[in-house]
Amino acid sequence: MENDFLMEIGVSGLTSRLKRLSDSLLYSTRDFYNSEGLEIEPNWHMIFLLFQKNDTLTITEISEALQLSHPGIVKLINKMKKKGYITSITDAEDSRKQQLQLSEKALKELPKLEAYWKAGIQTIDDLLEDNPQFMALLEKLEQKVAESNFKERTLNNYYHD
Repeated sequence: MENDFLMEIGVSGLTSRLKRLSDSLLYSTRDFYNSEGLEIEPNWHMIFLLFQKNDTLTITEISEALQLSHPGIVKLINKMKKKGYITSITDAEDSRKQQLQLSEKALKELPKLEAYWKAGIQTIDDLLEDNPQFMALLEKLEQKVAESNFKERTLNNYYHD
């Protein structure tokens, strides 16, 4: 096996290694869905889960719940609408607001999709089998970044060393 430069450079390669891992899981999941004839995207699972907890949501509510950017959620929801998985209803009190919900198609497909997602969760559990603390450590890292982001911490290190 060739040397992995990102591993060789240690923490300097952390963000690239996380991106590489994320991309690998994302593309492999997409390939899995395509091989099964599914017309869904890997990141739609989290949207379905949110709608299982809430009948209707706005883009802002989804963005806040997932802590992802508003434009990113708009793009994701538009793809889901285009494929017929999300419908929107204009808010009665504020016509600028769209109340979103799972479509009839989504509700009909949900049991089949849940079986695929269950298998995917088992796959992640299998991958993490030797690292039972991974999710807790990831949460701690996310909390630290939320408290003080990379820019703030780096500026502090730069000007105080």
